[in-house]
Amino acid sequence: RKYNPLGKSMLRDIFLKTNNYIKGKYFAELIKEVASDLEESKYQSTEPRLSIYGNSSGEWDRLADWAITHNVVSPNIRFLIQIPRLYDVYKAKDMISNFEEIICNTFIPIIEASINPSSNPKLHKFLNMVVGFDSVDDESKADLTIFNSDSPSPELWTAPKNPPYSYYLYFMYANIAVVNMIRRDRGLNTFSFRPHCGEAGSINHLVSAFLLAEGINHGLLLRKAPALQYLFYLSQIPVAMSPLSNNSLFLDYHRNPLPVFFSRGIPVSLSTDDPMQFHYTKEPLMEEYSIASQVWKMTPCDMCELAMNSVLASGFEKKVKEHWLGRNYEQEGPSGNDIRQTNVPNIRIAFRHETLCDELTMVCESARVSTRSRNTSNDFSQ
Repeated sequence: RKYNPLGKSMLRDIFLKTNNYIKGKYFAELIKEVASDLEESKYQSTEPRLSIYGNSSGEWDRLADWAITHNVVSPNIRFLIQIPRLYDVYKAKDMISNFEEIICNTFIPIIEASINPSSNPKLHKFLNMVVGFDSVDDESKADLTIFNSDSPSPELWTAPKNPPYSYYLYFMYANIAVVNMIRRDRGLNTFSFRPHCGEAGSINHLVSAFLLAEGINHGLLLRKAPALQYLFYLSQIPVAMSPLSNNSLFLDYHRNPLPVFFSRGIPVSLSTDDPMQFHYTKEPLMEEYSIASQVWKMTPCDMCELAMNSVLASGFEKKVKEHWLGRNYEQEGPSGNDIRQTNVPNIRIAFRHETLCDELTMVCESARVSTRSRNTSNDFSQ
């Protein structure tokens, strides 16, 4: 209920779905109105989520037809595809027989459209607007099983219970990698993997995301796992955080770890989450920035760095990132910072870069010392 407007799933079906009795007309009009506002403001872009459930083979065709028919195209919008973890629901309704059907329904249509675009021109065109995949559901639901070497493969997962979070993430990651290999070989855009993770539930979710994802959304539970927090920092894995949404659902605003993560060098950014439910104005992202600035006493330099992190973590094309950050944004340290574009001083960028290099050097040196010590002790024992 907490994920539905006013607690009513019917309202979500009517106003926020692409496949309903009005064929997603209201939702398309809403997106086009948002796109118009973004284009007028010039300085904001967004990555809305669209759902693919994996419970039927025609979902991609219907979604692509909706997007092309309603022309939900904008230079300020790219789409992420969210895959809800609802195998147990579909299994209980006899919509699927095993987990492999979800994987096939989710990925085979886009593989076919990538190999032969002329076989499905609408889907091919729509995929040019898609930048990544997300895995979503209520993380507070406990995993009833553990994903290990004894876990059944997808075609053999026929049990009524839901696979664990790590099982979903692994098979999504593996199939996204295959799709990206096919599309990269043909000069097509590729997709990132940025699941909802660490909003609630087990710390193990963050372990899975660290190994498999290119970025995560929320990451609140990193505050309870200092070692994982350090690994996310060393790997510079982006964390998109939504304090106002978290305040409504999971964690009081003043306890949100965003300012701590930011000060420690994790590449966090501010984002909205279900702005139709948790925000009150036509500028939901500005609500996030203005409240964070006031509550946490963030400086203009801090806010600019958060905005820079947001652009870097996004799925927008290289030319768009060059427009916002400068032509050398991919270079590390101050040489990649164009202060005229980012408004982040070189001394801040240099501090971040030098600190990260020092930490990586320390870890590598410690590993070498440990290896030498083990080799020496083995020599003596022989």
